[in-house]
Amino acid sequence: MDPTGLDLPPMMAAFVFGLLGGAHCIGMCGGIMSALSFAVPPSMRHPARLTSLMLGYNLGRVSSYMIAGALAAGLGTLVGGLAGELRLALQVLAAVMLILMALYIANWWKGLLRVEALGRRLWRHLEPLGRRLMPVVKVPQAVALGAIWGWLPCGLVYSMLAWSLAMSNPLQGATLMGAFGLGTLPALLATGFAAHSLGNLIRHPATRTLAATLIIAFAVWQLWNLWPASTSSTPMHH
Repeated sequence: MDPTGLDLPPMMAAFVFGLLGGAHCIGMCGGIMSALSFAVPPSMRHPARLTSLMLGYNLGRVSSYMIAGALAAGLGTLVGGLAGELRLALQVLAAVMLILMALYIANWWKGLLRVEALGRRLWRHLEPLGRRLMPVVKVPQAVALGAIWGWLPCGLVYSMLAWSLAMSNPLQGATLMGAFGLGTLPALLATGFAAHSLGNLIRHPATRTLAATLIIAFAVWQLWNLWPASTSSTPMHH
């Protein structure tokens, strides 16, 4: 099921949102990627090893996103199956969260920071596990650390998980989050490899504003397409 009610494939949209959210990814996780790169002993810091470690981190991170997406979609399917009206409410929530995500990316309003606070309790338990894996010199370590890193409280991720809630089954939720995770790769790999020119372009205010505008336009379009469903589900009073 396409929770947007649009012809645009949700997975393609999720990938684009990951790309557009690159500025936030650099701000929140870019420092982690840089630190992990420099933590590799100088004698082992050659391009092939760094590339494999960077890809390992991100494989683990995206895998965690997919697990979270499957869990969210499973919950959404359960709730939606109990009451059809709740399915529509989840779709509206997904659109609203996308708008909040856009405001966050553009630095217009940081309300999503309050949502991030919800995940900090879980992160307090996971962060020590990640520290035990440092310094990372092998790909399996990188994948494991990336899998833990994927649960870092992030308003951008939470916005996409709200969208996963509106998917019709866990497989679609996992695929949606996987597409989103792949979209975030260019920004994070740019910081991992110290590609400053690309990083500066992604962080530029004009880029952030364009990204936010496109996401808001998509979310409003989503709400517009949901409007007929909301009116048709409202009981008539005589």
